[in-house]
Amino acid sequence: MSLKIGEAAPDFEAETTEGKIRFHEWIGDSWCVLFSHPKDFTPVCTTELGYMAKLKPEFDKRGVKIIGLSVDPVDNHAKWANDIKETQGFAPNYPMIGDTDLKISKLYGMLPASTSGTSDGRSAMDNMTVRNVFVIGPDKKIKLLIVYPMTTGRNFDEVLRVIDSLQLTAKHKVATPVNWKQGEDVIIAGSVSDEDAKKIYPQGWKAPKPYLRIVKQPTGSPSAEPAAHK
Repeated sequence: MSLKIGEAAPDFEAETTEGKIRFHEWIGDSWCVLFSHPKDFTPVCTTELGYMAKLKPEFDKRGVKIIGLSVDPVDNHAKWANDIKETQGFAPNYPMIGDTDLKISKLYGMLPASTSGTSDGRSAMDNMTVRNVFVIGPDKKIKLLIVYPMTTGRNFDEVLRVIDSLQLTAKHKVATPVNWKQGEDVIIAGSVSDEDAKKIYPQGWKAPKPYLRIVKQPTGSPSAEPAAHK
């Protein structure tokens, strides 16, 4: 099974470091970042979990819940948290899923469906494909999917930047250009005609090409937009 952007994120029940959850119910009306790890007590992931804990207030501001996944037992996650705190200065302050039966890793296409057995005895190399980032919207659909190699630490500042773009473009009919950051100019979506764009942006826009219409980042409610483009 290979998941794609725009598809529903599979629901599941799981044991976590904060108790048993049903995933969709746990997400509720929030956005969510699910990020997976091939093994507890691995070096790169140790740095990632600590940094994500440090960055959590920024995700909280945006209404985004964070949840981690590793195939190892929840008890191991709790022990690993001590090492993360000691070496990174921050212990995980979000739930960590224990996926000992590999069910969720297979459900999300990170391990082949034919994989047998449990997490017991499996090495990080066996699980090297369990190193993904999923951003899931309140509608429970996948908005972003990034797969990383084991030797490359993930850039969670970039994940935060993408969430800023996703939340903005879900509210307003715009797109964000290369390397965009919060507060910078945006692009009027191609689905908006010039006629309707004039109603939304009476102050006008810059257009180096007819298809490239640049405006300041919109703020507030998009209620003034024509109904056909909401």
